[in-house]
Amino acid sequence: MASGKMVAIVTGSATGLGSAAAKMLAGKGWNVTINYTKSKDEALATEAECRKLGAETLLVQADISKDEDCRRMADATIAKWGRVDGLINNAGTTIFKAHSSLDAINAEDFQRIYAVNVIGSYQMTRAVAAQMKKQGKGSVVNISSIAGVMGIGSSIAYAASKGALNTMTLSLARALGPEIRVNAVCPGFIQSRWLRDGFGDEVYEAAKKGQEANTPLKRAGTPEDMAEVAVFFITAASNVTGELLIVDAGMHLGGAPLLAR
Repeated sequence: MASGKMVAIVTGSATGLGSAAAKMLAGKGWNVTINYTKSKDEALATEAECRKLGAETLLVQADISKDEDCRRMADATIAKWGRVDGLINNAGTTIFKAHSSLDAINAEDFQRIYAVNVIGSYQMTRAVAAQMKKQGKGSVVNISSIAGVMGIGSSIAYAASKGALNTMTLSLARALGPEIRVNAVCPGFIQSRWLRDGFGDEVYEAAKKGQEANTPLKRAGTPEDMAEVAVFFITAASNVTGELLIVDAGMHLGGAPLLAR
């Protein structure tokens, strides 16, 4: 069924940044495909909020590390609305291991993190590219991390995956133009359950206080802070592609504890 509204897929949109982005797009008059792997109840809550904002929604359980799931989600979106105008590759994974503990990470850890953070984003982009090309216009936003710029964050494997995602963003921007724009958002610290659970309360609170005390903007980022930049790339920025935009209150300038999304 064709739709007069613009349509976006947001992967990993049950919680956090992905949920915030889905709701922002809904508030701007977009229809949204909401994706989750395990967090069904939270995905349903996000879907309900999007509908309250006037959006039509599609809820899809899918693991983006599996190409068949990516294609199924893209196909279901196109079947429902006849188009896909935006893709936010937000789904990601990590392990929390000190960078100095080289033996704490094995090949399987790297492979799983890359399967989601890099290959999954590639597969989702590939799954929507033909439809965007057919429409003559589309926008892809990869949610990366300052970890991929500075070599910091939850683990070396995670930082490496986000560095790869940044490079892939540049490659895809060249390959998919002129119809499709491809950009990346590189968040710094985000106030989130994800980081709190991973680092533990003590480290999390210290990082938050460091952000608020030492960054030029004196604030710790929220999921909404990051989502608004992703949504900007999707809904505006018509002459921007291949951009890696750091959103961290100036943390990369130095002075704050180097913990990131």
